[in-house]
Amino acid sequence: MDALSGAEPRRARGRLGAASPGARAAGAPWARFSAWLECVCVVTFDLELGQALELVYPSDFRLTDKEKSSICYLSFPDSHSGCLGDTQFSFRIRQCGGQRSPWHAEDRRYNSGAPVSLQREPAHYFGYVYFRQVKDSSVKRGYFQKSLVLVSRLPFVRLFQALLSLIAPEYFDKLAPCLEAVCNEIDQWPAPVPGQTLNLPVMGVVLQVRVPSRMDKPEHSPPKQCSHENLLPAPVVLTSVHELDLFRCFQPVLTHVQTLWELMLLGEPLVVLAPSPAMSSEMVLALISCLQPLKFCCDYRPYFTIHDSEFKEFTTRTQAPPNVVLGVTNPFFIKTLQHWPHILRVGEPKMSGDLPKQVKLKKPSRLKTLDTKPGLYTAYSAHLHRDKALLKRLLKGLQKKRPWDTQTALLRRHLLELTQSFIIPLEHYMASLMPLQKSITPWKTPPQIRPFRQDDFLRSLEHAGPQLTCILKGDWLGLYRRFFKSPHFDGWYRQRYKEMAHKLEALHLEAICEAQNIEAWMKDKSEVEVVDLVLKLREKLVQAQGHQLPVKEATLRRAQLYIETVIGSLPKDLQAVLCPP
Repeated sequence: MDALSGAEPRRARGRLGAASPGARAAGAPWARFSAWLECVCVVTFDLELGQALELVYPSDFRLTDKEKSSICYLSFPDSHSGCLGDTQFSFRIRQCGGQRSPWHAEDRRYNSGAPVSLQREPAHYFGYVYFRQVKDSSVKRGYFQKSLVLVSRLPFVRLFQALLSLIAPEYFDKLAPCLEAVCNEIDQWPAPVPGQTLNLPVMGVVLQVRVPSRMDKPEHSPPKQCSHENLLPAPVVLTSVHELDLFRCFQPVLTHVQTLWELMLLGEPLVVLAPSPAMSSEMVLALISCLQPLKFCCDYRPYFTIHDSEFKEFTTRTQAPPNVVLGVTNPFFIKTLQHWPHILRVGEPKMSGDLPKQVKLKKPSRLKTLDTKPGLYTAYSAHLHRDKALLKRLLKGLQKKRPWDTQTALLRRHLLELTQSFIIPLEHYMASLMPLQKSITPWKTPPQIRPFRQDDFLRSLEHAGPQLTCILKGDWLGLYRRFFKSPHFDGWYRQRYKEMAHKLEALHLEAICEAQNIEAWMKDKSEVEVVDLVLKLREKLVQAQGHQLPVKEATLRRAQLYIETVIGSLPKDLQAVLCPP
């Protein structure tokens, strides 16, 4: 594998499986580049080797052999796709060695402010691919075939596709020097900070993006150009770093959007068989985005091939299919994954009157041949009734030539309201399990969060259920019962419990800091109890300073003062132990 020359300065960064476990310090070489991308890869077709990794940049970035193999195979469409010209798609692979730990400070800072669905991936890489296949008589096979791949932990598909459309055509013409210059430009970008609008210069163009924040209202307006900066050239404003054109993606399945939403909510195994990696990856990413603002807690692979290292794991018949959404293009998967409960086959977009031709709902038993027709093959019966009014509005929009971004906004709002109507009763019930603030006293261990009792929650739906915010009728109780068994309930509950536990710790710290009689409390306490208070306060302080506890700066300063006061009251030998020189 060739390495780009002139790749200095080299990065001092730690990785799982690498020799040095060090974190990326803010001033380290390539730290700014690493805030956005892990590396850039170039994959080419070698007559003897097949797909081969031609280049990785920065050259010291370490990928395992397994990761290299996955990137090579997933960066080219398989032979069934027949993609000529330029095509863009994405994939997602498991990082070898599992989750990197401990997380870097930059990850914690970004993740603490980002929506849960857009947090940096701890154990997977995203690959954003720009593939070119054109006739070239100077090449033995008669075709130029090459992919430029951006590897990142951020799910910013729109941003990285826009970036690739700028740099890939230029790279295919000018090769290495161009790529080195681009990477150096990215290394000057500000880090992604949730809630901020950033100007990202690359190749004479300024991309202006707004990094989403967990404080955003679900439907915020697109970013406005910064009036206080006279940027030349005028920036190219991306309305979103991650949102796809849902209406275009869901064209062939509009009549089944609600059924697919339920399947995603329940974390059901689903295969999407599409004519190209572009269609399969967009459909998979569109499906998992249906649940926003809920985090998609299952595995998903926007593009997957028979060469993938997880192929055996996902296709085995010795156990139930895993909770994965797979995007594939090889019809061989129809035979291999016949035992999967849900298979969505989509064809090339075809118009049928005003509405794109819709796939039909079919029984899995009809799924027998490699030339199976488009359809949603499933025995699943939706719990909720279909929203016919939505379909009518979308059809009316098509007839009136309504802009597609308006149609997408309509569809996205419908899915958002559906998810919120489902989640709000859960949020309300969960909030009721939090101990009352008046029960939190300074010198006692804070009370516990009460357990989540499913039967109590289901009883509460009668007067505080989704019917208050959603007009759709159906078996909501049955849907909640199935949801309780899904990875998404487990993921949602763990996240909310963690947030509530942190809130409880923060309230306890505030109660201690607001207590006026710490000296009086210490009078009748043993040294062991006083030392225990110091250790607990220090632990809370470390948590708070690591952005894990929602407390004010004034509270932190007061807590530090309390620690010093308490230590000052102890004998000198204990002070020396607690405050070593």
